[in-house]
Amino acid sequence: MVTVIIPVLNEAETIASVVKFAFANKHVTEVIVVDDKSFDDTVSIATAAGAKVITSTKLGKGASMKEGMLCASNDILIFLDGDINPYPPNTICNLTDPIINDTHDFVKATFERNAGRVTELVAKPLLNILFPDLSEFEQPLSGMIAGRKKFFEQIDFYDDYGVDIGILIDMYLQKARITEVNIGYIDNKSKPWQALGKMSKEVSRAIIQKAMQQNKPNATLEELQSFSEIRDQMEFAIRESLKGLDKIAIFDMDGTILRGRFIDTCARLYGFEKELLNIRAAGADTASTTKNIAKLLKGLDLSQVLAVADGIPLVHDAKDVVTELKKRGYVVGIISDSYDVVTNHIKTKIGADFSLANELEFSKSVATGEVKLPSFFFNHTESICKHAMCKTNAVQHILKHYNIDINNAIAVGDGENDLCMIKHVGVGVSFCSSNELLNYLADRQITTPGFQEILEFA
Repeated sequence: MVTVIIPVLNEAETIASVVKFAFANKHVTEVIVVDDKSFDDTVSIATAAGAKVITSTKLGKGASMKEGMLCASNDILIFLDGDINPYPPNTICNLTDPIINDTHDFVKATFERNAGRVTELVAKPLLNILFPDLSEFEQPLSGMIAGRKKFFEQIDFYDDYGVDIGILIDMYLQKARITEVNIGYIDNKSKPWQALGKMSKEVSRAIIQKAMQQNKPNATLEELQSFSEIRDQMEFAIRESLKGLDKIAIFDMDGTILRGRFIDTCARLYGFEKELLNIRAAGADTASTTKNIAKLLKGLDLSQVLAVADGIPLVHDAKDVVTELKKRGYVVGIISDSYDVVTNHIKTKIGADFSLANELEFSKSVATGEVKLPSFFFNHTESICKHAMCKTNAVQHILKHYNIDINNAIAVGDGENDLCMIKHVGVGVSFCSSNELLNYLADRQITTPGFQEILEFA
């Protein structure tokens, strides 16, 4: 009778509990987990728990919701978040009873938490102007919803923060019978302050686009200008609030600060490209790969290593942006899976405060081919990710050293090894990356080789 759809990305820790919770309801006959190309064990765990797992063809929550809907075999659909544990016991009943009893077609959850800043300062004022019938909803941006499939089939699913408000408006425009129910208390993660500006823009864009499609006559230029000023004031207040916080900006080195990669450049200059490719192709674990690559550097002296680093161009404004970030109260540093001899050299060139990397060993200033893998890269009891060796562990290490909250951290990277770090910090920045998943996970994307855009939200 009821299908539960759960869009997920790297929710290995909670997905089994959510799937089992869904199946515990007598009306639920199908649970579909729509995976957004997770790189942890989410898929295998969800499958073992009994869910039907599909892989989304396009990154984004909206695309996952649509594809889950298309694959659903029941008429009544519920969308739940995959990272909440536990849900209040009666969540599914509260969401589905109005539909099963045929009093409503679409049900939106509210829960015991004050509405967020984007809701109060952006969504509600704009709804009051353009869709006044919806302005009374307590939490119009809530993503826990239920409805009849025939209505969802007519929905235009956004792929950003506008998806939830867009669904509500589309249901209203279809004249679906809509209600809001309180499901109780849930531990729902708030967005970091730095992400609220992006969220406000995407939510407001969704509302305005829906209104323009309907040629709404009650939206005057003066009213919309007033709303724009409200949003600008909110972003200003966020920036002002950040001034009093301890903050940190973390940069990857290869492909980020450097417009090239140290080991690849070294391989090309010293003729071990084939050996490097073979090591990478072997598919060994991260630690073994790192140790085997270090062997290729045996015999190079310090001056040769630094000459390679100096031959790779820096991002043109790296030093200026680091200087400005430090003026704004940021601790700035480098976390890299390259070598400390190189990262420390680059740290000095750009004026950063710290660098964390693997420790290449030298004897009489000549590389021995050995490398020490520092403990701060390895998983430990307080790790927030499950990887055996990860930059995220190094992030936690440096945050503890400076006593800075992870939500007050910005991380900038370009590659697969930066995925986890980008996901967990307050603001993750994808820098000139061709990695589709990294671009999706990031709160911000920089597509031109310069760091100036960071100063717009730092």
